[in-house]
Amino acid sequence: MRDSGFHPFKGRFRAKLSPDDPYLSYHDIRCQQLSAVTKEDVDTLKDDWLTDNCIAFWEEYLEREFISRHKNSHIVLLRPSMSFMLIQTPDPLTLRDALPDFSKTTHIFLPINDCRNVEIAEGGTHWSLLLVSVVDGVSFHYDSLQPANKSEANMASHKIGQMLGQRLKFLDLPDSPQQENSSDCGVFVCIQMQHLLVKRLLQADAHSKISMSLAGKHINAAAGRKEMLKMIESFRKEGEKRRS
Repeated sequence: MRDSGFHPFKGRFRAKLSPDDPYLSYHDIRCQQLSAVTKEDVDTLKDDWLTDNCIAFWEEYLEREFISRHKNSHIVLLRPSMSFMLIQTPDPLTLRDALPDFSKTTHIFLPINDCRNVEIAEGGTHWSLLLVSVVDGVSFHYDSLQPANKSEANMASHKIGQMLGQRLKFLDLPDSPQQENSSDCGVFVCIQMQHLLVKRLLQADAHSKISMSLAGKHINAAAGRKEMLKMIESFRKEGEKRRS
């Protein structure tokens, strides 16, 4: 990524923005210091561990650009903060008002973080992805550093099962693509989420069986980072044009 020639802070923005300055307002990722995609968030996309906001932006993008085109789909992308809250709350039923209505949901995507300290913002050292197939009663766990987040993912599966009122079978998939460094886990989550959503779930008809395995799937983390950076820069430029 460092040699790609692409940088989201070309020109006047690069010199003026501090790490906490909002960089992009995109639908639910609003231009507020605590919830916007900040310069620091965007910087992590170059070669660092992705922040909650980066993953939340990607989920918002997938909802707006893909799920919204399939009016009959009932797929939920839980934000990292919601997944963390679910894991840390002793009684998940107390979160009904804070979480989406799952009554018609067929699938739920949850970014899983290994942070266990509720006092630390943006804590943890590893991301993985949990995909809950409500219709099949199965939770699929994709961990790019197996078995790092198995315990957290299993707990999330148990808690979401309590909210759904059903017992979920937890599958920690041994053939999940594996990262080659210590910082690409969040990018793996975003790329795998997009592939499973766009190439599998949204292309399937009501009667077809879908393979949830990602065996043999090559994850190009550098290309994924570049795609996310370009997407953020594109939306930023669109916003500037509308305001000009």
